[in-house]
Amino acid sequence: MTAASIEFSDGCLRMRGPLTLTTVEPLLKEASRRLDSPEIRVDLSAVTEADSSAVALLLAWVRAAAVSGRRVRFENLPSNLKSLISLYDVGEFIPGA
Repeated sequence: MTAASIEFSDGCLRMRGPLTLTTVEPLLKEASRRLDSPEIRVDLSAVTEADSSAVALLLAWVRAAAVSGRRVRFENLPSNLKSLISLYDVGEFIPGA
Protein backbone atom coordinates (compact mmCIF):
# COMPACT_ATOMS: atom_id res chain seq x y z
CA MET A 1 0.00 0.00 0.00
CA THR A 2 1.23 3.46 -0.86
CA ALA A 3 1.64 5.90 2.00
CA ALA A 4 -0.55 8.95 2.15
CA SER A 5 1.03 12.38 2.28
CA ILE A 6 0.22 16.07 2.53
CA GLU A 7 1.91 18.79 0.53
CA PHE A 8 1.42 22.46 1.26
CA SER A 9 1.83 25.07 -1.46
CA ASP A 10 0.05 28.14 -2.74
CA GLY A 11 -2.11 28.26 0.39
CA CYS A 12 -3.53 24.81 -0.27
CA LEU A 13 -3.11 21.42 1.42
CA ARG A 14 -2.83 18.72 -1.23
CA MET A 15 -3.64 15.20 -0.14
CA ARG A 16 -1.98 12.30 -1.98
CA GLY A 17 -2.53 8.57 -1.73
CA PRO A 18 -5.07 6.54 0.23
CA LEU A 19 -7.25 8.00 2.98
CA THR A 20 -8.04 4.85 4.91
CA LEU A 21 -8.08 3.57 8.47
CA THR A 22 -4.33 2.93 8.35
CA THR A 23 -3.39 6.40 7.05
CA VAL A 24 -5.76 8.97 8.55
CA GLU A 25 -4.34 9.27 12.07
CA PRO A 26 -0.90 10.53 10.99
CA LEU A 27 -2.57 12.80 8.40
CA LEU A 28 -4.83 14.30 11.06
CA LYS A 29 -1.82 15.13 13.24
CA GLU A 30 0.26 16.50 10.37
CA ALA A 31 -2.51 18.65 8.92
CA SER A 32 -3.49 20.01 12.33
CA ARG A 33 -0.12 21.76 12.46
CA ARG A 34 -0.87 23.42 9.10
CA LEU A 35 -4.43 24.60 9.72
CA ASP A 36 -3.33 28.13 10.55
CA SER A 37 -4.76 30.27 7.74
CA PRO A 38 -8.14 31.98 8.10
CA GLU A 39 -9.31 30.14 4.95
CA ILE A 40 -7.96 26.63 4.38
CA ARG A 41 -8.24 24.88 1.01
CA VAL A 42 -7.74 21.12 0.80
CA ASP A 43 -7.25 19.57 -2.64
CA LEU A 44 -8.24 15.91 -2.75
CA SER A 45 -7.66 15.29 -6.47
CA ALA A 46 -4.71 12.95 -5.83
CA VAL A 47 -6.52 10.72 -3.31
CA THR A 48 -6.32 7.18 -4.63
CA GLU A 49 -8.59 5.38 -2.15
CA ALA A 50 -11.06 6.43 0.54
CA ASP A 51 -13.08 4.65 3.19
CA SER A 52 -15.27 5.89 6.04
CA SER A 53 -12.13 7.02 7.86
CA ALA A 54 -11.66 9.66 5.16
CA VAL A 55 -15.10 11.08 5.94
CA ALA A 56 -14.20 11.19 9.63
CA LEU A 57 -10.92 12.96 8.77
CA LEU A 58 -12.70 15.68 6.79
CA LEU A 59 -15.22 16.19 9.59
CA ALA A 60 -12.39 16.43 12.15
CA TRP A 61 -10.66 19.12 10.06
CA VAL A 62 -13.91 21.08 9.74
CA ARG A 63 -14.40 20.87 13.50
CA ALA A 64 -10.79 21.87 14.27
CA ALA A 65 -10.99 24.83 11.91
CA ALA A 66 -14.31 26.00 13.39
CA VAL A 67 -12.99 25.82 16.95
CA SER A 68 -10.11 28.12 16.01
CA GLY A 69 -12.32 30.52 14.02
CA ARG A 70 -11.11 29.34 10.62
CA ARG A 71 -12.88 27.90 7.59
CA VAL A 72 -11.92 24.89 5.52
CA ARG A 73 -13.06 24.08 2.00
CA PHE A 74 -12.47 20.80 0.19
CA GLU A 75 -11.83 20.71 -3.54
CA ASN A 76 -11.75 17.95 -6.17
CA LEU A 77 -13.27 15.20 -4.06
CA PRO A 78 -12.98 11.78 -5.70
CA SER A 79 -16.28 10.16 -6.65
CA ASN A 80 -15.99 7.34 -4.10
CA LEU A 81 -15.50 9.87 -1.31
CA LYS A 82 -18.50 11.87 -2.52
CA SER A 83 -20.52 8.64 -2.45
CA LEU A 84 -19.53 7.94 1.15
CA ILE A 85 -20.38 11.50 2.18
CA SER A 86 -23.78 11.09 0.56
CA LEU A 87 -24.32 7.66 2.11
CA TYR A 88 -23.64 9.04 5.61
CA ASP A 89 -25.69 12.18 4.83
CA VAL A 90 -23.00 14.57 6.08
CA GLY A 91 -22.53 16.70 2.94
CA GLU A 92 -23.96 19.78 4.64
CA PHE A 93 -21.09 19.64 7.16
CA ILE A 94 -18.30 19.26 4.58
CA PRO A 95 -17.77 22.46 2.56
CA GLY A 96 -17.19 21.65 -1.09
CA ALA A 97 -18.74 18.18 -0.94
